[in-house]
Amino acid sequence: MRWKRTLQLVDVHCGGEVGRVVMSGVLDVPGATMATKLDHINTVDDSLRRLLTLEPRSGPAGGVVLLVPSTRPDADVGLIVLLADAAHAMSGSNAMCATTALLETGTIKMTEPETQVVFDTAAGLVTAIAKCRDGRVEQVSIDMPPSFVERTAVQLDVSDLGSIALDICFGGVFYAIVDAGEIGLDIVPENARALATAGVKIRNALAVEIPVQHPSIPELNSISYAMFIKKAENGVITTCTTLRPGRADRSACGTGSAALIAREFSQNHLAIGDTLVTRSIIGSCFSSTITGTEQIGPFSAVRSRLTGQCWLFGFSQIGLDPTDPFPTGFTLSDTWGESL
Repeated sequence: MRWKRTLQLVDVHCGGEVGRVVMSGVLDVPGATMATKLDHINTVDDSLRRLLTLEPRSGPAGGVVLLVPSTRPDADVGLIVLLADAAHAMSGSNAMCATTALLETGTIKMTEPETQVVFDTAAGLVTAIAKCRDGRVEQVSIDMPPSFVERTAVQLDVSDLGSIALDICFGGVFYAIVDAGEIGLDIVPENARALATAGVKIRNALAVEIPVQHPSIPELNSISYAMFIKKAENGVITTCTTLRPGRADRSACGTGSAALIAREFSQNHLAIGDTLVTRSIIGSCFSSTITGTEQIGPFSAVRSRLTGQCWLFGFSQIGLDPTDPFPTGFTLSDTWGESL
């Protein structure tokens, strides 16, 4: 065996959404800040992302958490989320997976009953608080980046779907939030393919029609996902975040929950101190509590704490043989849906 690259990963899932955490094999990514490192992956060299997220070394479901040295002294480690379409600034479920992997492997010392891990992300400083017992992480709470409503009541014409009403919100990345009734689908497992296909169409149409820009982070300037929602009478909101090239998030979606809680706060449905429960398409749940507000450029933003649980289920080693004909990976529409 002769590999020109070797990476060690810890395999974790958060509410069913897989987050494979790269623990070794990457020394760093060029860039003075996490935002410029993110931009380097997306615009200069995406070979590592493709190696780790596409076939034949990966599959459609789940993502990879890249841990690199922090660029600031008040954080423990830097975090970048690698998905099939691009590298992303932040993910609540993946930050929980990273916290669980770091503590349960002893990479960061676990202190019971509670351990804090601070992540340097392109969306800002993110603090994780892990409840620990008997050497396990039983729960992780994430102080999410400030979230805000970028614009409301957007009417978008989408091929095969017609005119769709949506709101654009930021929760660590930018989201289009769409009531599932707009496309006539319930958020249930048997509709996952139809929801994913519709969501990718909406996101791709928005990417052409609607420019977005984070007020203080120039590199955050695109809509990442469309998220469908359905409200229940008990206040729980079922979510289905759709990811390119065409799949549904298995978790209730952490950054999506942060974006959604900003929307609910702006509509006076929630107040500081209130908690929103979000449920995924497979029934797993997150809770998000509004902890305060602040001003982000022209936007009135909400601070929230996201809580969920992860399970470590494996360890893996990925290598790249110099003769491998697919060093940058590939996707096929039979399992991935719409091509990237």
